[in-house]
Amino acid sequence: MTQEAHVTQGPLTTEAGAPVADNQNSETAGVGGPVLVQDQLLLEKLAHFNRERIPERVVHARGAAAYGTFTLTRDVSRWTRAAFLSEVGKQTETFLRFSTVAGNLGSADAVRDPRGWALKFYTEDGNYDLVGNNTPVFFVKDAIKFPDFIHTQKRDPYTGSQEADNVWDFWGLSPESTHQVTWLFGDRGIPASYRHMNGYGSHTYQWNNEAGEAFWVKYHFKTDQGIKNLTTEEAVKVSGLDPDSHQRDLRESIERGDFPSWTVQVQIMPVADAAGYRFNPFDLTKVWPHEDYPPIEIGRLELNRNPENVFAEVEQSIFSPANFVPGIGPSPDKMLQGRLFAYGDAHRYRVGINAANLPVNRPHAAEARTNSRDGFLYDGRHKGAKNYEPNSFGGPVQTDRPLWQNTPVTGATGNHEAPSHAEDNDFVQAGNLYRLMSEAEKERLVDNLAGFIAKVSRDDIAERAIGNFRQADGDFGKRLEAAVQELRG
Repeated sequence: MTQEAHVTQGPLTTEAGAPVADNQNSETAGVGGPVLVQDQLLLEKLAHFNRERIPERVVHARGAAAYGTFTLTRDVSRWTRAAFLSEVGKQTETFLRFSTVAGNLGSADAVRDPRGWALKFYTEDGNYDLVGNNTPVFFVKDAIKFPDFIHTQKRDPYTGSQEADNVWDFWGLSPESTHQVTWLFGDRGIPASYRHMNGYGSHTYQWNNEAGEAFWVKYHFKTDQGIKNLTTEEAVKVSGLDPDSHQRDLRESIERGDFPSWTVQVQIMPVADAAGYRFNPFDLTKVWPHEDYPPIEIGRLELNRNPENVFAEVEQSIFSPANFVPGIGPSPDKMLQGRLFAYGDAHRYRVGINAANLPVNRPHAAEARTNSRDGFLYDGRHKGAKNYEPNSFGGPVQTDRPLWQNTPVTGATGNHEAPSHAEDNDFVQAGNLYRLMSEAEKERLVDNLAGFIAKVSRDDIAERAIGNFRQADGDFGKRLEAAVQELRG
């Protein structure tokens, strides 16, 4: 099934609406003469063409998206007062953008890279954005390290290519990355499609109920299509034959009515548990073990409508984890705290100060009632309404009820590490993940890691990287060392 072309009646016009007499030939001074500057259509088309692109995302540049519906299947009112989670059977419109992280806009889909999971709920209280990945953990735990990490994944300033030295130098010097790197180079490192992978909110968030009680929560989206992945060899072939493989698969599955879906689960931790938990529950490099906080099924997410225009709806879509609704809020997760600022700031630069009013980003329940005015591409939607508060002309007023519960804090300001917990360790969960793997999975993991580590130019970088995996599990490190030595000769 292919999309039918839109039929438009009437003549071709300029952007000002004037009919176009000739769209095939520029206006010249006589036959064969120079082109005239008075040819408004020519200048308009060339000027517009020069400005048709906007800056691509610094990360998550390569992506695809679809609209869908979230349906609540369990009463969660004991934990949150969020209106869109208030009634079993309630449906909320959504927009979900998948992406790779490190690649540029024109890169291939089937690569070894985390997949972004940016989900917008168009709720009756405004937009709620949940920004995560297809893994429940991440490479670093503090946003101050994020720019440095991304610089290692992007093109080197001298060579113009991604360099193994940069990647493994940073990972080797950042033991906290060991868990995520083990995920990335395992079998789930290259999903077969966006439909055949899980999604995670990754961060810890706060839910709060009508009684003012607060809870910490983690989100899980379990694919109903089943997990499917590509081997390194399969991915190389797919990337060469069909760089748009993930984007094409998602679009075509929806076109044929095979709507992808995910079962939505949450883990709930009482706020009182956090301080005494065995490791820092706000550390993005760690998962909450299911035996401690079992996942609870709460809903179903289905994607059922493709965007009509990729640029307008996918490239210009914006997401920010700072977009909360009453009943949901942030946690002290230091990576999340940094992202609360960084995402919105990136979109104001990349798309523009009025990006939130584009159709894909606009709240569905009601027009946003703010005092922000003017700026690039402001459409005058507020007409003559006053642009300050308080005012005596019927303008919007504050509710005096915070969206989330306050988090108590104590102590002096400073560049502090996270609070210490009894089992804080950068290697335990990476080792646990390795020991969960079958023998065949371990072999593929070691082969994938060794093939990349062997590319570094210095022995000390390789040895330090291997050392982190050795601390996670002795057998893991021993196998990896042997595999790298064999490749390096």
